[in-house]
Amino acid sequence: MEQTPEEALELAYQSIRASLAQDILTRILSCTPAFFERLVVELLVKMGYGGSRRDAGERIGQSGDGGIDGIIKEDRLGLDVIYLQAKRWQGSVGRPEIQKFVGALVGQRAKKGVFITTSSYTVEARDYAMTNNIKVVLIDGKLLANLMMDFDVGVSVSATYSIQRIDSDYFEEGEVGF
Repeated sequence: MEQTPEEALELAYQSIRASLAQDILTRILSCTPAFFERLVVELLVKMGYGGSRRDAGERIGQSGDGGIDGIIKEDRLGLDVIYLQAKRWQGSVGRPEIQKFVGALVGQRAKKGVFITTSSYTVEARDYAMTNNIKVVLIDGKLLANLMMDFDVGVSVSATYSIQRIDSDYFEEGEVGF
């Protein structure tokens, strides 16, 4: 079965996106943990959390940070905050790491947290994140790279294509405005 030009473009686009996602993760892994923590805060700000980069979130990750790498306001008014954990890893993140993060959230009396990694999560880690009383969102490397592309963090547009089609309404008699 032969592809339409639109299908061929879509496949090429998806291939370019997959390749870029891998390049993004490779680049992140070559950066410092502090850079990654700043990147995570910037991404969440671009996604609409907090407001501006200056007042919406902060990176607090350091030795003895209690398992919290950053804090970001959930909205512009700061009615609630979201605690962040950023792990620049290559191996899968397991349940023990998620449990430590949940413990850190409990210590902060937090209701929500986002755990972001450059790698993936084990099934046990995903199950644990879904079954405890604190809302924990897990973002793996694949989703991270896609969110960075979707919200223009660390990427720039190199080309844009517009696919046009016939506007049937335009060609209906009496619809043209002259």
